[in-house]
Amino acid sequence: MGRAIKTKKLNPHFIGPFEILKRIGPVAYRIALPPYLSNLLDMFHVSQLQKYTPDVSHVREPEPIQVREDPTLPLILVRIDDTGVKRLREKEVSLVKVAWS
Repeated sequence: MGRAIKTKKLNPHFIGPFEILKRIGPVAYRIALPPYLSNLLDMFHVSQLQKYTPDVSHVREPEPIQVREDPTLPLILVRIDDTGVKRLREKEVSLVKVAWS
């Protein structure tokens, strides 16, 4: 299998920045690679990544957000799964486990 980048003495050690698509486990990340690096596996260990240093030319505008006037969600009681009483030192607390839709 060929290498994606020819190694030379003065080549940079790191290339990028690339967008992190997904965290896979505690130490692995899936990264969006450009087409010229298509022969590389898109999953990298944390030790192979370098922290991004902010650059003014890389700033992106945020996408507009639509906010509803009424942010509440309608909830419908489906069933009561479990009931119980939790005893503390001087009082009792009723517990109810409810399934909502």
